[in-house]
Amino acid sequence: MRAIDLRSDTVTRPTAAMRRAMAEAEVGDDVLGEDPTVRRLEVLAAERLGKEAALLVSSGTQGNLVALLVHCGRGEEVILGDESHTFVYEAGGSAAVGGIHPHPIPTGPDGELALEHIQAAVRADNLHFPRTRLICLENSHNRRGGAVLHPTYMRRVREVADQHRLAVHVDGARLFNAAVALGLPVAQLAEDADTVSVCLSKGLCAPIGSLLCGSADFVREARRARKMLGGGMRQAGVIAAAGIVALETMVDRLAEDHARAHRLAEGLAEMPGIRICPEDVRTNIVNFELHRPDMSPSALTSRAAELGLLFFPIGGARLRLVTHHDVDDTQIDAALLILQRLLGSAPARSSGN
Repeated sequence: MRAIDLRSDTVTRPTAAMRRAMAEAEVGDDVLGEDPTVRRLEVLAAERLGKEAALLVSSGTQGNLVALLVHCGRGEEVILGDESHTFVYEAGGSAAVGGIHPHPIPTGPDGELALEHIQAAVRADNLHFPRTRLICLENSHNRRGGAVLHPTYMRRVREVADQHRLAVHVDGARLFNAAVALGLPVAQLAEDADTVSVCLSKGLCAPIGSLLCGSADFVREARRARKMLGGGMRQAGVIAAAGIVALETMVDRLAEDHARAHRLAEGLAEMPGIRICPEDVRTNIVNFELHRPDMSPSALTSRAAELGLLFFPIGGARLRLVTHHDVDDTQIDAALLILQRLLGSAPARSSGN
Protein backbone atom coordinates (compact mmCIF):
# COMPACT_ATOMS: atom_id res chain seq x y z
CA MET A 1 0.00 0.00 0.00
CA ARG A 2 1.31 3.45 -0.95
CA ALA A 3 2.15 5.70 1.98
CA ILE A 4 -0.07 8.65 2.87
CA ASP A 5 2.34 11.41 1.93
CA LEU A 6 1.70 14.66 3.78
CA ARG A 7 5.29 15.91 3.63
CA SER A 8 4.49 18.61 1.06
CA ASP A 9 2.25 19.48 -1.88
CA THR A 10 5.41 19.23 -4.00
CA VAL A 11 4.87 15.45 -4.08
CA THR A 12 1.78 15.80 -6.27
CA ARG A 13 1.82 13.96 -9.58
CA PRO A 14 0.62 15.47 -12.86
CA THR A 15 -2.98 14.70 -13.75
CA ALA A 16 -4.00 12.65 -16.77
CA ALA A 17 -5.02 15.86 -18.55
CA MET A 18 -1.56 17.32 -17.90
CA ARG A 19 0.15 14.22 -19.27
CA ARG A 20 -1.94 14.39 -22.45
CA ALA A 21 -1.22 18.09 -22.87
CA MET A 22 2.51 17.50 -22.41
CA ALA A 23 2.53 14.71 -24.99
CA GLU A 24 0.70 16.84 -27.53
CA ALA A 25 2.35 20.22 -26.83
CA GLU A 26 3.49 22.36 -29.73
CA VAL A 27 7.08 23.34 -28.98
CA GLY A 28 9.92 25.55 -30.15
CA ASP A 29 13.14 27.03 -28.77
CA ASP A 30 12.12 29.14 -25.79
CA VAL A 31 15.52 30.86 -25.46
CA LEU A 32 14.88 32.18 -28.97
CA GLY A 33 11.34 33.11 -27.98
CA GLU A 34 9.87 30.53 -30.34
CA ASP A 35 7.96 28.16 -28.08
CA PRO A 36 4.25 28.93 -28.61
CA THR A 37 3.08 26.93 -25.59
CA VAL A 38 5.45 28.76 -23.26
CA ARG A 39 4.29 32.08 -24.67
CA ARG A 40 0.67 31.09 -24.12
CA LEU A 41 1.37 30.11 -20.51
CA GLU A 42 3.21 33.35 -19.80
CA VAL A 43 0.39 35.46 -21.25
CA LEU A 44 -2.18 33.49 -19.26
CA ALA A 45 -0.22 33.90 -16.03
CA ALA A 46 0.30 37.63 -16.52
CA GLU A 47 -3.42 38.10 -17.11
CA ARG A 48 -4.36 36.07 -14.03
CA LEU A 49 -1.92 38.00 -11.83
CA GLY A 50 -2.79 41.40 -13.28
CA LYS A 51 0.74 42.08 -14.52
CA GLU A 52 2.14 43.10 -17.90
CA ALA A 53 4.30 40.05 -18.45
CA ALA A 54 5.46 36.73 -17.01
CA LEU A 55 8.47 34.45 -17.27
CA LEU A 56 8.53 30.66 -16.92
CA VAL A 57 11.28 29.54 -14.53
CA SER A 58 12.24 26.10 -13.32
CA SER A 59 11.28 26.56 -9.65
CA GLY A 60 10.04 28.99 -7.05
CA THR A 61 13.57 29.30 -5.67
CA GLN A 62 14.86 30.28 -9.09
CA GLY A 63 12.00 32.73 -9.53
CA ASN A 64 12.71 34.43 -6.21
CA LEU A 65 16.44 34.59 -6.92
CA VAL A 66 15.87 36.06 -10.38
CA ALA A 67 13.56 38.68 -8.84
CA LEU A 68 16.13 39.67 -6.23
CA LEU A 69 18.90 39.87 -8.84
CA VAL A 70 16.83 42.27 -10.92
CA HIS A 71 15.67 44.42 -8.01
CA CYS A 72 18.99 44.61 -6.13
CA GLY A 73 22.61 45.15 -7.11
CA ARG A 74 25.64 43.75 -5.33
CA GLY A 75 25.97 45.15 -1.83
CA GLU A 76 22.36 46.32 -1.77
CA GLU A 77 19.79 45.08 0.69
CA VAL A 78 16.46 43.23 0.85
CA ILE A 79 14.18 43.39 3.90
CA LEU A 80 12.50 40.03 4.51
CA GLY A 81 11.07 37.88 7.28
CA ASP A 82 13.30 35.75 9.46
CA GLU A 83 10.93 32.81 8.84
CA SER A 84 10.51 33.42 5.10
CA HIS A 85 11.21 30.71 2.57
CA THR A 86 13.65 32.99 0.77
CA PHE A 87 15.69 33.49 3.94
CA VAL A 88 15.46 29.98 5.42
CA TYR A 89 15.22 27.50 2.55
CA GLU A 90 16.88 28.90 -0.57
CA ALA A 91 20.53 28.06 0.20
CA GLY A 92 21.55 31.69 0.71
CA GLY A 93 21.37 32.17 -3.04
CA SER A 94 20.78 35.92 -3.03
CA ALA A 95 23.97 36.48 -1.01
CA ALA A 96 26.05 33.75 -2.65
CA VAL A 97 25.10 34.52 -6.24
CA GLY A 98 23.98 38.13 -6.17
CA GLY A 99 25.99 39.65 -3.33
CA ILE A 100 22.67 40.90 -1.94
CA HIS A 101 22.57 41.64 1.78
CA PRO A 102 19.56 40.12 3.60
CA HIS A 103 18.04 42.17 6.42
CA PRO A 104 15.77 39.74 8.30
CA ILE A 105 13.11 41.10 10.63
CA PRO A 106 10.64 39.18 12.84
CA THR A 107 7.86 37.28 11.10
CA GLY A 108 4.57 37.64 12.94
CA PRO A 109 2.39 34.62 13.74
CA ASP A 110 0.08 35.71 10.91
CA GLY A 111 2.93 35.85 8.39
CA GLU A 112 3.02 39.65 8.41
CA LEU A 113 6.09 41.81 8.86
CA ALA A 114 5.11 44.59 11.25
CA LEU A 115 5.08 47.94 9.46
CA GLU A 116 7.13 49.55 12.22
CA HIS A 117 9.78 46.85 11.81
CA ILE A 118 9.90 47.45 8.06
CA GLN A 119 10.22 51.20 8.63
CA ALA A 120 13.01 50.69 11.15
CA ALA A 121 14.89 48.37 8.78
CA VAL A 122 15.09 50.87 5.91
CA ARG A 123 18.63 52.22 5.83
CA ALA A 124 19.46 55.90 5.95
CA ASP A 125 21.42 57.35 3.05
CA ASN A 126 24.84 56.82 4.60
CA LEU A 127 27.99 55.45 2.98
CA HIS A 128 28.43 53.04 5.90
CA PHE A 129 25.20 51.19 5.10
CA PRO A 130 24.01 49.01 2.24
CA ARG A 131 21.26 50.63 0.18
CA THR A 132 17.81 49.24 0.88
CA ARG A 133 16.11 48.33 -2.40
CA LEU A 134 13.41 45.72 -1.77
CA ILE A 135 10.78 44.38 0.63
CA CYS A 136 10.08 40.68 0.20
CA LEU A 137 6.84 39.14 1.52
CA GLU A 138 5.41 35.61 1.42
CA ASN A 139 1.77 34.67 0.74
CA SER A 140 0.63 32.16 1.85
CA HIS A 141 3.33 31.71 4.47
CA ASN A 142 4.98 28.30 4.70
CA ARG A 143 6.46 28.38 8.22
CA ARG A 144 3.45 30.23 9.58
CA GLY A 145 1.09 27.37 8.79
CA GLY A 146 -0.24 28.67 5.49
CA ALA A 147 -1.22 32.08 6.91
CA VAL A 148 -2.48 34.52 4.28
CA LEU A 149 -1.76 38.20 3.74
CA HIS A 150 -4.87 40.30 3.11
CA PRO A 151 -4.88 43.01 0.41
CA THR A 152 -5.42 45.62 3.14
CA TYR A 153 -2.05 44.72 4.63
CA MET A 154 -0.44 44.67 1.19
CA ARG A 155 -1.70 48.22 0.58
CA ARG A 156 -0.08 49.42 3.81
CA VAL A 157 3.23 47.80 2.87
CA ARG A 158 2.96 49.45 -0.55
CA GLU A 159 2.62 52.82 1.14
CA VAL A 160 5.78 52.23 3.18
CA ALA A 161 7.62 51.10 0.05
CA ASP A 162 6.53 54.15 -1.90
CA GLN A 163 7.58 56.42 0.94
CA HIS A 164 11.13 55.07 0.63
CA ARG A 165 11.08 54.35 -3.12
CA LEU A 166 11.45 50.61 -2.60
CA ALA A 167 10.16 47.71 -4.68
CA VAL A 168 7.94 44.94 -3.28
CA HIS A 169 8.31 41.29 -4.28
CA VAL A 170 5.90 38.56 -3.15
CA ASP A 171 6.99 34.96 -2.91
CA GLY A 172 3.59 33.65 -3.91
CA ALA A 173 4.49 29.99 -4.24
CA ARG A 174 1.02 29.26 -2.81
CA LEU A 175 -0.65 32.55 -3.74
CA PHE A 176 -3.56 30.72 -5.34
CA ASN A 177 -4.18 28.96 -2.01
CA ALA A 178 -4.29 32.37 -0.34
CA ALA A 179 -6.71 33.71 -2.96
CA VAL A 180 -9.05 30.72 -2.58
CA ALA A 181 -8.93 30.99 1.22
CA LEU A 182 -9.85 34.68 1.07
CA GLY A 183 -12.38 34.24 -1.73
CA LEU A 184 -10.67 36.95 -3.78
CA PRO A 185 -9.22 37.11 -7.31
CA VAL A 186 -5.53 36.30 -7.21
CA ALA A 187 -4.77 39.56 -9.03
CA GLN A 188 -6.13 41.47 -6.04
CA LEU A 189 -3.51 39.84 -3.82
CA ALA A 190 -0.76 40.78 -6.28
CA GLU A 191 -1.79 44.31 -7.27
CA ASP A 192 0.34 46.13 -4.68
CA ALA A 193 3.48 44.11 -5.46
CA ASP A 194 5.89 45.08 -8.20
CA THR A 195 6.68 41.43 -8.81
CA VAL A 196 5.27 38.09 -7.73
CA SER A 197 6.30 34.47 -8.20
CA VAL A 198 3.74 31.65 -8.26
CA CYS A 199 4.45 27.93 -8.22
CA LEU A 200 2.82 25.44 -10.58
CA SER A 201 4.22 22.29 -9.00
CA LYS A 202 2.69 22.46 -5.52
CA GLY A 203 -1.08 22.44 -5.05
CA LEU A 204 -1.66 23.01 -8.75
CA CYS A 205 -0.04 19.60 -9.49
CA ALA A 206 2.15 20.45 -12.49
CA PRO A 207 5.40 18.44 -12.50
CA ILE A 208 7.75 21.42 -12.74
CA GLY A 209 7.85 25.17 -13.03
CA SER A 210 7.01 28.54 -11.54
CA LEU A 211 6.10 31.88 -13.05
CA LEU A 212 7.63 35.26 -12.27
CA CYS A 213 5.31 38.16 -13.09
CA GLY A 214 5.83 41.91 -13.28
CA SER A 215 6.20 44.77 -15.72
CA ALA A 216 7.39 44.16 -19.27
CA ASP A 217 10.67 45.93 -18.49
CA PHE A 218 11.19 43.81 -15.38
CA VAL A 219 10.54 40.55 -17.22
CA ARG A 220 12.96 41.58 -19.98
CA GLU A 221 15.72 41.91 -17.34
CA ALA A 222 14.52 38.76 -15.55
CA ARG A 223 14.95 36.79 -18.76
CA ARG A 224 18.61 37.85 -18.82
CA ALA A 225 19.08 36.87 -15.16
CA ARG A 226 17.43 33.50 -15.78
CA LYS A 227 19.88 32.86 -18.61
CA MET A 228 22.81 33.80 -16.36
CA LEU A 229 21.63 31.22 -13.83
CA GLY A 230 21.50 28.50 -16.48
CA GLY A 231 17.73 28.61 -16.53
CA GLY A 232 17.21 29.13 -20.25
CA MET A 233 15.14 26.23 -21.56
CA ARG A 234 14.65 25.01 -25.12
CA GLN A 235 11.53 23.00 -26.03
CA ALA A 236 9.93 23.98 -22.73
CA GLY A 237 6.41 23.72 -24.11
CA VAL A 238 6.20 20.21 -22.69
CA ILE A 239 6.51 21.83 -19.25
CA ALA A 240 4.33 24.82 -20.04
CA ALA A 241 1.50 22.64 -21.31
CA ALA A 242 1.04 21.13 -17.85
CA GLY A 243 1.18 24.62 -16.37
CA ILE A 244 -1.66 25.78 -18.60
CA VAL A 245 -3.82 22.88 -17.43
CA ALA A 246 -2.87 23.73 -13.85
CA LEU A 247 -3.99 27.35 -14.13
CA GLU A 248 -7.15 26.51 -16.04
CA THR A 249 -8.41 23.51 -14.04
CA MET A 250 -6.69 23.13 -10.66
CA VAL A 251 -7.21 26.43 -8.83
CA ASP A 252 -10.80 26.12 -7.61
CA ARG A 253 -10.26 22.61 -6.23
CA LEU A 254 -7.66 23.97 -3.75
CA ALA A 255 -10.61 24.55 -1.42
CA GLU A 256 -10.82 20.76 -1.01
CA ASP A 257 -7.24 20.68 0.27
CA HIS A 258 -8.05 23.46 2.73
CA ALA A 259 -11.07 21.57 4.07
CA ARG A 260 -9.00 18.43 4.56
CA ALA A 261 -6.29 20.39 6.35
CA HIS A 262 -8.90 21.78 8.73
CA ARG A 263 -10.15 18.24 9.42
CA LEU A 264 -6.62 17.19 10.27
CA ALA A 265 -6.26 20.14 12.61
CA GLU A 266 -9.54 19.39 14.38
CA GLY A 267 -8.50 15.76 14.86
CA LEU A 268 -5.06 16.72 16.16
CA ALA A 269 -6.56 19.21 18.61
CA GLU A 270 -8.27 16.30 20.43
CA MET A 271 -5.04 14.36 20.99
CA PRO A 272 -3.08 14.71 24.24
CA GLY A 273 0.16 16.62 24.06
CA ILE A 274 -0.75 18.43 20.84
CA ARG A 275 -0.91 22.21 20.66
CA ILE A 276 -2.84 23.56 17.68
CA CYS A 277 -5.62 26.04 16.98
CA PRO A 278 -7.77 24.66 14.13
CA GLU A 279 -9.17 28.13 13.41
CA ASP A 280 -5.67 29.24 12.39
CA VAL A 281 -5.53 26.67 9.57
CA ARG A 282 -6.61 28.75 6.57
CA THR A 283 -5.04 26.88 3.66
CA ASN A 284 -3.42 23.48 3.13
CA ILE A 285 -0.62 23.60 5.72
CA VAL A 286 -1.10 22.24 9.23
CA ASN A 287 1.59 23.20 11.72
CA PHE A 288 1.34 21.87 15.26
CA GLU A 289 3.48 21.49 18.35
CA LEU A 290 4.16 18.24 20.17
CA HIS A 291 4.66 18.48 23.94
CA ARG A 292 5.05 14.93 25.20
CA PRO A 293 7.76 13.66 27.57
CA ASP A 294 7.44 10.23 26.00
CA MET A 295 7.91 11.22 22.36
CA SER A 296 9.97 13.74 20.38
CA PRO A 297 8.91 15.17 17.01
CA SER A 298 11.51 13.07 15.19
CA ALA A 299 10.35 9.92 17.01
CA LEU A 300 6.75 10.65 16.06
CA THR A 301 7.55 11.07 12.37
CA SER A 302 9.71 7.94 12.37
CA ARG A 303 7.02 5.81 13.99
CA ALA A 304 4.33 7.27 11.75
CA ALA A 305 6.42 6.43 8.67
CA GLU A 306 6.59 2.82 9.81
CA LEU A 307 2.78 2.82 9.79
CA GLY A 308 2.56 4.44 6.35
CA LEU A 309 2.18 8.16 7.17
CA LEU A 310 4.83 10.63 6.03
CA PHE A 311 5.29 14.16 7.38
CA PHE A 312 8.08 16.42 8.64
CA PRO A 313 9.36 17.97 11.86
CA ILE A 314 10.24 21.61 11.16
CA GLY A 315 12.25 22.60 14.22
CA GLY A 316 11.84 22.57 17.98
CA ALA A 317 8.49 21.10 18.97
CA ARG A 318 6.91 21.96 15.61
CA LEU A 319 5.75 19.54 12.90
CA ARG A 320 4.02 20.06 9.56
CA LEU A 321 1.49 18.22 7.44
CA VAL A 322 0.42 19.45 3.99
CA THR A 323 -2.71 18.36 2.15
CA HIS A 324 -2.87 18.18 -1.64
CA HIS A 325 -4.61 16.71 -4.68
CA ASP A 326 -3.17 13.22 -4.20
CA VAL A 327 -4.61 12.79 -0.68
CA ASP A 328 -8.35 12.12 -0.44
CA ASP A 329 -10.83 11.99 2.45
CA THR A 330 -10.23 8.29 3.08
CA GLN A 331 -6.50 8.93 3.49
CA ILE A 332 -7.14 11.84 5.83
CA ASP A 333 -9.22 9.50 7.99
CA ALA A 334 -6.43 6.91 7.89
CA ALA A 335 -3.82 9.54 8.81
CA LEU A 336 -5.83 10.56 11.86
CA LEU A 337 -6.20 6.93 12.91
CA ILE A 338 -2.42 6.48 12.73
CA LEU A 339 -1.84 9.62 14.77
CA GLN A 340 -4.50 8.56 17.25
CA ARG A 341 -2.77 5.19 17.60
CA LEU A 342 0.54 6.93 18.35
CA LEU A 343 -0.76 9.81 20.46
CA GLY A 344 -4.17 8.77 21.68
CA SER A 345 -3.06 7.86 25.20
CA ALA A 346 -1.67 10.45 27.55
CA PRO A 347 1.84 9.62 28.85
CA ALA A 348 1.95 7.94 32.21
CA ARG A 349 2.59 10.29 35.10
CA SER A 350 5.60 9.71 37.30
CA SER A 351 4.76 8.51 40.82
CA GLY A 352 7.55 10.66 42.21
CA ASN A 353 9.12 7.68 44.04
